Amino acid sequence: MIALPAPLELPLCAPGLGSLIQSHSSKDLIAGVQIAPVTLWPDDRGYFLELVRMKCGLASSFPAESTQVSASMMYPGNIKAFHFHLKQTDLWTAVAGMLQVALVDLRSSSPTFGSRNTIYTGILKPLQVLIPPGVAHGYKVIGTDPGMLVYATDRFYDPADEGRIPYDEPSINYDWTIQHK
Repeated sequence: MIALPAPLELPLCAPGLGSLIQSHSSKDLIAGVQIAPVTLWPDDRGYFLELVRMKCGLASSFPAESTQVSASMMYPGNIKAFHFHLKQTDLWTAVAGMLQVALVDLRSSSPTFGSRNTIYTGILKPLQVLIPPGVAHGYKVIGTDPGMLVYATDRFYDPADEGRIPYDEPSINYDWTIQHK
């Protein structure tokens, strides 16, 4: 078993996906995680997707002097999971393809410790997902198109603030297989 820095610890989870989150008001959402729809403005040329306005929406507490915006592209079927931060908050928006986002609460003092959430998001369902420190996160690109994740963080990248857990960690027991066969 992997040792995590206090106050984080690996939960012992039953097999599965955890709670499927389809609404920002879901009672099963991990404490501190927030989701919000992203407005997509289509016209005859394509579309415009506004991701972040400083001091507004889910990024309202992100300090302008240390906010960083990055992107990650992955090919279909690949899994990029799990990692966590001790201090950093992430704000994710999938801008291409479709992602199966997996979240796990590692905060031993959290009321939702050990809870897992699954959120399906992407170009067909544009959402922002705010992920607080101590919540492990990862994703799988689903469908046939590559996935592109654009994310803002409230701190500049610091490798010392990031921890990693294998996507197939037995104690998390997350089921990455296709569910509707």
